[in-house]
Amino acid sequence: MINPLINGAAAMAWLACAMFFLRFWKQSRDRLFGFFALTFTLLAGNAVAGGLLDVDDERRHYIYVVRLFAFLLIIYAIWDKNRAGRRASGG
Repeated sequence: MINPLINGAAAMAWLACAMFFLRFWKQSRDRLFGFFALTFTLLAGNAVAGGLLDVDDERRHYIYVVRLFAFLLIIYAIWDKNRAGRRASGG
């Protein structure tokens, strides 16, 4: 009974983070903020899916694939930001 409640609160927190980064992306058009907003939206969907699936459901391990993709997207966003800074400096 408490598991869906906690997953719903986590989804709300992830969406709040996504809206935070989406606001900065709209102001600056920096791709890093766009990637972060997308990642936190994926994590919010992941929390909702975790709340909807039973603990004994065999498909539950697919949730971790989405979470892995989200964290890989964060790593790519940071790498992309550092690569773009290096190109702009000319070195």
